[in-house]
This record gives sequence, C-alpha cells and structure tokens, in this order.
Amino acid sequence: MEEKKIDVQSIIGFLLIGAILLWMLYNNSTEETALEESQETEQVEGLEDQQTNRIATTEDNLAGTGQDSTALAEAQKRLGAFGYSATLQSASQNATTISNDVLELTIDNKGGYISEARLKNFKTFDSIPVYLIKDENASFNINFSTTDGRTLDTQNLFFEPEVSQNGDNQVLSMKLKVSEDEFLEYRYVLKPGEYMLDFSIRSQGLNDVLNSSQDINLDWKLKGYRHAKSISYESRYTDLIYEYEGDKDDNLGGGDVETDEEEDISYVAFKQHFFSSILLTDDPFERGSFRTENLVEDEETDTLYTRQFAASLPLELNGGELNYNMNWYYGPTDYKILNDYDRNLDEIVPLGWGIFGWINKYIFIPFFAFLSSFLPSYGIAIIVMTIVVRIVLSPVTYKSYLSQAKMKVLRPEINEINEKYKDNAMKKQQETMKLYSKAGASPMSGCLPALMQIPVFYALFQFFPSAFQLRQKGFLWADDLSSYDVIAELPFTIPFYGDHVSLFPILASIAIFIYMTMTTGQTMQANQQPGMPNMKFIMYLSPLLMLFFFNNYASGLSLYYFTSNLITIGIMLVIKHVIIDDEKIHAKIQANKKKPKKQNRFTRKMQEMMEQAEEQQKKGKR
Repeated sequence: MEEKKIDVQSIIGFLLIGAILLWMLYNNSTEETALEESQETEQVEGLEDQQTNRIATTEDNLAGTGQDSTALAEAQKRLGAFGYSATLQSASQNATTISNDVLELTIDNKGGYISEARLKNFKTFDSIPVYLIKDENASFNINFSTTDGRTLDTQNLFFEPEVSQNGDNQVLSMKLKVSEDEFLEYRYVLKPGEYMLDFSIRSQGLNDVLNSSQDINLDWKLKGYRHAKSISYESRYTDLIYEYEGDKDDNLGGGDVETDEEEDISYVAFKQHFFSSILLTDDPFERGSFRTENLVEDEETDTLYTRQFAASLPLELNGGELNYNMNWYYGPTDYKILNDYDRNLDEIVPLGWGIFGWINKYIFIPFFAFLSSFLPSYGIAIIVMTIVVRIVLSPVTYKSYLSQAKMKVLRPEINEINEKYKDNAMKKQQETMKLYSKAGASPMSGCLPALMQIPVFYALFQFFPSAFQLRQKGFLWADDLSSYDVIAELPFTIPFYGDHVSLFPILASIAIFIYMTMTTGQTMQANQQPGMPNMKFIMYLSPLLMLFFFNNYASGLSLYYFTSNLITIGIMLVIKHVIIDDEKIHAKIQANKKKPKKQNRFTRKMQEMMEQAEEQQKKGKR
C-alpha cells in the first residue's frame, strides 16, 4: 500500500480554517453574553451610535453643500439631535407667505408659526388693515424634553419651509429636522376663500429623540389688537371661549385677570369682539388651562391692546410620535360664517343664554339677514325690523294699556278707600283687594304683559352689539352702527359718559321719558304710599341713566330703542283715542261689580289671611 504524502499546504489551510472556526465560535459566545448586557444599556449606547451616525451623515451632507461641520458640532452641543436644523440654510429669519382672497398669512422659519395674519377685506376704525397677528403679539410653542436630557422650545428652533400646490389649495410644510428623513412638521393648508385652514402637527423618526416620560406642552398666546373706536367697549366683548366634553362651551369673562381649567378640549377661541383667532382639534386635548388679562386700565393711555390671552394644552405621543390634525381660524366673529362650519363655533358669538339665544338664532338673525338683503341700508333694516317687532307685540301693549285704563277708572274709588281707612292699613288693603276682585281689574295685569316683552328686549340687546353686518355701516349722522355716533366732541371726559355726545341715545331717552309719562306718570304720584321712594323721581331718573349708559354703546342699538319707543307711543295713542273708550270701561267695571264674583283660590286665601290678621289686631288692642 502506498503511503500518502503529507501536504504541508493542506495542513496549513486546515489549521487556518480551524483557527477561524474556533475564533468564530468564541466570538459568537462572547456576543451572546454581551447581547444581554447591551440590551440594558442600548438606549444610551444606541443613542451615541445614532448620534455618531447622524453626525457622520450630516458631515457628508454638509461637505457636499460647503457648510462647516464645526458649526454642526457646536449646534449639537446646544441642541442635541436638533442641532442639525440649526446648520441648514433655512436657519435664518426668513418667512414664507401664503394667501387667498380673504386671508394673508406669513409664517416665520424660526418657530414655524404665523408672524402675521392679515384680513384682506377689513379695516380698523382708523382705516388701517386688520391684523390679528403682527409685531410679535402672538406666540405658538411646543415645549418638550429629549432622551439626552435637554428641554427645548420650538419657538427658538428653525424650521425648513416647503411650499406646494394641491389642486387650488396652497400647502406649506414647515419641518424642524433632526436629519433629512427625521423631523417635526407643521403643515398648513390654505383653501380659496376660506378663513379656516387645515393645520397638522406630526413627527417622523423621533421616537428615539422625544422623551415620552416627560410632558409635552403646547402653549398659545396672543395679545388682542384694538380694532374699534372705543377700546373699552371692544374690550367688553372680548373674551376667551373654549369647548369641552364634546359640546359644552364656557368663557372666562371680562375680569381683570381670569383663569380656568377643563378637560377634553376640542377648541379654544381668542375672541376680539368682531374678529377671532381659533384653534380646533379633531382629537380633543386631554385637558387645558386658560388665562386672560385685561390690558385696558385707562382708555386714554392704553390704546393698542384689549386683552392678553393664553392657553396651555398637553400633547400625547402615539407610538413615540406626535400626530394631531387641527385647524386654525383667523377671521370675523360673524355668526353666519362660524355657524356654517358646523363645529359649534356659533357659541362664540354672545347671543344670550337659553330663550334669549334661541330668539336671536331662529328669529332675529334670519329675519335681519332677509331685510338687509334687499333694503338700501342697514339703518333702514333696523327700523323696519323694529316696526315688525312692535306690531307683533302690539296685542301685549294693548293688554297693558287696558289694565292701566281700568286702574285709572277705579282711582276715585281707591282714593275713597284710602281716605276712609287711612288709619287702618290692613283694612285698607283688604277693601282695595275686594274692589279689584269685583271690578275684574288688577295692578299686576299691567305688569305681566310688560314681563312678557323682556325676552324680546334682552335678545335684541344682545343681538345688535354682536351683529357683524353692522360693523362700519353708516346711517344718517352715524358712520358706524356697531359703535357710538358722535355729534360733538367734548374737551373733557365725563365719568360714565365719555368725551363725546351721541345723538341717538338722547333721542331714545326722550322717547322713553314720553312713554313712561303716558303709561305711569299719571298714576305714580296718585298711588304714592307713605314711606315709599318718590316714584316720579325714578321716572325722571330712568331716561337719564339710559342716556349715560348708551352714550358709548352701538348706535344701532340706540336707533332700535328710539324707533321702538316712538312706535310704541304711536300705538298707545291709537289705543287710547281710537280703540279704548274710558266711559265704556267704566260701565263694564260697574256691571262686573254687580255680578257675583267667584274668587280664585289664591285671592280667597289672601282674603282669609288678611281677615285673620285684622281679627288678631283687634284682640291685641283690647
């Protein structure tokens, strides 16, 4: 048998292969052991590796653009992963503008938020374009923590803009970048003819950058600019309103400083009387805290801002990322526009609560819109609407005047009772009630019709100051029916009155005085009870108080009250001289007195109580 020769090269090859296999086995076992340890520290070491990779990739990108990698290193010392955004060409004070035919928005690279919001079709009282945002009066910031221990604010970081077109819609993407494919994005979509724009906040690839164990807060602030002639009047209707728990809404009110907190927030509105800034979200914020502060202490010196608004809303991560679909509204506080969005935004317009709001929503707003659609001016529309309202309420006016006429006829008999029992108040009251019962008259029957008119009067009191259609619409000497009219400027300021004279409130006060004289002036002093305040003085005082109160109110409201009282006076003159005959009323009362009168339970009970009281009084004197 031939002996095989030993192949030295083969032996060396096997030895090398064996050595490699042994090394691989040893290395695999070492890696398996190290894997368990690395899982415990992979968040820290992995972040360092990813940071190194991001730096290497960024350096390559920067080398291609000629930028300095040293700047990146310095930026990442300050901002961590977000240092990348500070080295891009967009890291400057540049801005991007998008607009349609009603709204123009300017969005800054720094912060990615709107630095100017201009309403194209409106001017302020002094003919300056209406800006809701300008000259840093507003801020929008997301405060968050990173996994490397930093706390950052988006308002201090630079976003990269990209404008595109989606059909007729303008799309602006603002990206706060960690790398080319990892970023936080604000996305604005502006549609033609709309004050409402789509807005979304989303992140991509930041699940290992954002610290999910720390709160992420959205903070929105705004100082409302003055847009109207009277800053104090405008401030009175400026408020923060929010919707919570599905369809509930609330407001902070007009105090010097107001705060509140609520859960499940679906929109926040910074309402500036006739213009509003609103943030809406498809997925409600878990909670929200709100604050307003009055910035008008002295109308002579505080002439720029009305109120300071602030809202703080938490954001939640989903799978380590942010993803919110929202909307911005920058536009008029117009009931029709807001109501058409069908998102409960009509509640921002203060039309009154309960029945008062229903009357405005379902009667006065549609009816006034109908009148103003064909009448030549809004002032005439107010007058026509007032005429219709007074005609509709004329039966109530008739009932009220009829009651007063009955009381006038009974006055001689009431005076006789007062004189006969002047020393016995209990008996006097008892006999007076018997007379009312027999005659079929009651002093309360004149009050009830008046009370029925209160919902209408209050609804209109809320309607006119909130009617956006009246803004800067003139009539006769008033150049703006949504503000006060001026026929004379005063060289001084009268407390509670102002530094001007308005004519419509004067006319309304005169009409009210005439009306009160016709309805109550003849009976007040005759029925004056000892120890009671002088009712005639109150009758004179009421128009005077209205004169002061309405001097700074919307002239459209004063026009309504003047016209309303003028028409009421005319209706009452017709009722008095044409419809109602005092002699017939007297004859009817006398006939009623002869008929057996069945007392109702309340009257009978009152009669019994008074008789018992009188009996006890007699016993006490014995």
